[in-house]
Amino acid sequence: MSLRFGPDTVDLRDVSLRDGLQLTGKVLPTRQKADLVRALLALGVPTVEIGSMARGDLVPPMANTPELINALTRDELARCWVWVATPRHVARAADLGVTLFQYCLSVSTAHNETNLGRSTEASLDTVAAGVEFANAVAGEAQLCLATAFTCPGTGPVDPDEVLRIVTDERTTGTTDIVLCDTLGQARPRQVRDLFASVAAVAPGRRLVYHGHDTWGMGVANTLAAIEAGATMVDGALGGLGGCPFAPGASGNTATEDLAFALGPSWLDPDVFKQLVRLGTGLLSAVDERNRSRAVQGAQSKASVFPWVVSHM
Repeated sequence: MSLRFGPDTVDLRDVSLRDGLQLTGKVLPTRQKADLVRALLALGVPTVEIGSMARGDLVPPMANTPELINALTRDELARCWVWVATPRHVARAADLGVTLFQYCLSVSTAHNETNLGRSTEASLDTVAAGVEFANAVAGEAQLCLATAFTCPGTGPVDPDEVLRIVTDERTTGTTDIVLCDTLGQARPRQVRDLFASVAAVAPGRRLVYHGHDTWGMGVANTLAAIEAGATMVDGALGGLGGCPFAPGASGNTATEDLAFALGPSWLDPDVFKQLVRLGTGLLSAVDERNRSRAVQGAQSKASVFPWVVSHM
């Protein structure tokens, strides 16, 4: 694989506060969430996904998302994405000051029905109205496609179905396309091929990769997506996360692993150390183990390597 990207041609988005927390069952206090958002942005992480407008009784860790939005400044919100799945979600978030919306549906109808209570076609019928609400506040609406590779209920997903949705006139108003390996079962070649196919039929729209590390392919799949045109990638601190409606899915690809692999200009050994500390603190607060391989490496006894935490 010949990767063609510079240190700042790919944006790393941290999704710890949404996809990372949603399976933990624990609600972090609003102030703690706001402190984490500010710490990540201060370190140089380009953008953060801060929560979801889903019903709090269905996804309790997301229940205080509106309060978190209210706790952030307009400048901070300009770098914060919120998960939405209906036009009403977009309207509510927009009223609070959000301008970055991740409008999600599943390629697999079986997963969409479990996750959102409707068919994929029914969700597609709502996208244009959601985009209108986003445009009304000069915002951006990403088209986020869960189960773009495999579905927990029906197995492998036909790539042509992904392309059908991407080229559907109901989705053409979205600014970006997020392809999600929801179960973490994809291989690098699959990721590269799908991103290349989507890039060919959706010129002008930014491509985003959201991967899970269930089978240990998180970083490799992310690099494959970048090779095929992705310019934004998602990660969660310590590999936290998973989908409550996708049995078998483990955590997201770790933010620390992606930062170390991509080497953005904002990252140096001291910033990496602070990133490790943020992740350690978050996972301790929700009683989750740290799955980041970079964090494991940073705790080694390789004292001559400047990225080792004990050496900083």
